[in-house]
Amino acid sequence: MADDNTVRYSDKALAEFKVLILEKIESAKHDLELIRSAYMNDHDNGTDDTSPQFKAFDEGSAVMSKESNSQLAIRQEKFIRDLKNALIRIENKTYGVCRVTGKLINSKRLELVPHATLSIEAKNMQ
Repeated sequence: MADDNTVRYSDKALAEFKVLILEKIESAKHDLELIRSAYMNDHDNGTDDTSPQFKAFDEGSAVMSKESNSQLAIRQEKFIRDLKNALIRIENKTYGVCRVTGKLINSKRLELVPHATLSIEAKNMQ
């Protein structure tokens, strides 16, 4: 027998969050492609004619840029994975329920951080 007192968002609200999350996923995938293309970029800025000092600086800068882009790509991939997990929670009708307190996460928080699994209350307890 189902418990009618289950705390959860309505199907209508879940559908609205689903649209928001799908939009975020598309945007995040686009951003990831930009990061990847920047990572793959040769970074050859025509420094062949400049002094060795500038060339070494430019190469060092390119390495730092590639490392930075790599970290950005990893973070973006995690963000996309977290958003996809949020879609699963929508399908399971557990989306928006704090995994610590069992209370609803504020809808404004979910609009800003749609993959959130903790309420502000639970986050502050950490």
